[in-house]
Amino acid sequence: AIIAAATSAFHGPPHRQLHPAVIPHGKGGRSSVSGVVATVFGATGFLGRYVVNHLGRMGSQVIIPYRCDTYDTMHLRPMGDLGQIIFLDLLFSSDWLLLDRASIRRAVEYSNVVINLVGREWETRNFDFENVFVKIPQAIAQVSKEAGVERLIHVSHLNANIRSSSKYLRSKAVGEKEVMNAFPEATIIRPSDIFGREDRFLNHFANMRSFGGVPLISLGLKTEKQPVYVVDVSKGIINAAKDPDARGKTFAFTGPNRYLLFDLVQYIFAMAHRSYFPYPIPRFAYRLIGRLFEISPFEPWTTRDKVERMHITDETVPHLPGLEDLGIQATPLELKAIEVLRRHRSYRWLSTEIEDTKPVKTINS
Repeated sequence: AIIAAATSAFHGPPHRQLHPAVIPHGKGGRSSVSGVVATVFGATGFLGRYVVNHLGRMGSQVIIPYRCDTYDTMHLRPMGDLGQIIFLDLLFSSDWLLLDRASIRRAVEYSNVVINLVGREWETRNFDFENVFVKIPQAIAQVSKEAGVERLIHVSHLNANIRSSSKYLRSKAVGEKEVMNAFPEATIIRPSDIFGREDRFLNHFANMRSFGGVPLISLGLKTEKQPVYVVDVSKGIINAAKDPDARGKTFAFTGPNRYLLFDLVQYIFAMAHRSYFPYPIPRFAYRLIGRLFEISPFEPWTTRDKVERMHITDETVPHLPGLEDLGIQATPLELKAIEVLRRHRSYRWLSTEIEDTKPVKTINS
């Protein structure tokens, strides 16, 4: 009876029995046992650290497959109680394109939840967007299904579309389809551009001050954005994993407000107390700049594909459930932007209150 109760942690069919060591007990919190054994692929990335933190705080055991240097995982180690954060070094197949399925099986073998956050902003010689967003998620979904995993959460993008001008977004759309084909009960999360301390959204625009101005296609007056706070996305992923009604559904995670890109970037510079000098740039010229940065052997400041993504208007999908359906009130950007942008201020303005900056103009959805 105890084991049966443990397998009902997610109110789903008992595909497997939990090991006695993870039978739910305690009052909740870091030192309790939630009954959740979660494998988080992509945990070392921006969103991953928040997801692992939320899992650890509720007393979950978290398996973190990684392929980076061990020192790049150090910040994740204190996020759970002693012995609850387990690291697993991944192997690769001989062609260096796909994760070895035996390694994936080893990572999900004892888990009842698998969360796929694998992604990257730019392509490399060994990992292009098709590998990262299609083949690897497909392999994770297939192996998870074969292993009897109860819940699979796959993170895509709000603007994922097979007809998109961005290869990144086209690959995301194909990846969603492949995941659902392999694991029909999977939950798809489609967030808009995510902002937070370590993001590549607000920080990207704030860093443009180094170039003496902000290049924007059509001055950003034809692009609408609805960014979402990283903590909200993380909480939404955890709540979706616990919600029995989320099986097989697609969720759209967006912020509460919608902005013109021009107004949003203006607010970013105002909050950072920096001079804002926007100037229009033709698409072909901006793409040429992106092509030049792609030559860099290090992380490129921008790419041709990022130029496209940054100037694509966020979709409105009222037919899809969102954060509210998972019990989360979306956080306005104006309340949390200071967490990201304070580091871009000069010493003179470092402690200035956020109320001193005029709120960004919003668009009625």
